[in-house]
Amino acid sequence: MASEELARKLQRRLQREQAQEGGPEPASQAAFAPEPAPEPELPASAPTASADAELSAQLSRRLDINEGAARPRRCKVFNPYTEFPEFSRRLIKDLERMFKLYDSGRDGFIDLMELKLMMEKLGAPQTHLGLKSMIKEVDEDFDGKLSFREFLLIFHKAAAGELQEESGLLALAKLSEIDVALEGVKGAKDFFEAKVYALSSASKFEAELRAEQEERKREEEKRRLRRAAFRELKAAFSA
Repeated sequence: MASEELARKLQRRLQREQAQEGGPEPASQAAFAPEPAPEPELPASAPTASADAELSAQLSRRLDINEGAARPRRCKVFNPYTEFPEFSRRLIKDLERMFKLYDSGRDGFIDLMELKLMMEKLGAPQTHLGLKSMIKEVDEDFDGKLSFREFLLIFHKAAAGELQEESGLLALAKLSEIDVALEGVKGAKDFFEAKVYALSSASKFEAELRAEQEERKREEEKRRLRRAAFRELKAAFSA
């Protein structure tokens, strides 16, 4: 403590002055020392210390990641159907096919260069800094690339309106062939269109079948009439 240090300095100074004057040594050094200040209570600073330690650990991991020395974290098994219940199974399958299409390294991630190629093919090329900013916006584990979960997070945020208009991720979501916000409506629309087509095809088939049956009936009636006329004519000649 500062007060203790000051007391020690004063004590040493008095000792030197007494030695120079030939005076007696002080009876006890403890007589000049003030009472030590009470130690601060640990519980009061424990939350702050814990927060500082957590922040320090995060900064250290971030530094290790930047230097390429970080060990991959073990994570729980990712289930897209439970973590993104607002997405239909069909939509998740479509997004998975899209993810695998651009994961040219087949490592389960879309890195910076693969994202660059994706944005170019979608017609919205980005700068190097723009691509890094896109990844950073959803990069939960700070590994500098997109996992499938983080890829789904792009479309989750797009559907929830959480992306800025100038965001490259919003451009990615909009330019993709999959419209997340309207997927359910589109699915229903496709279903009913297919149903109507199936019904119309069935109706057309049934109409053609009925027409053939009517045609056969008419032909049969003509043949019956011809046979009846022939029998009447034969009976007339026989008489």
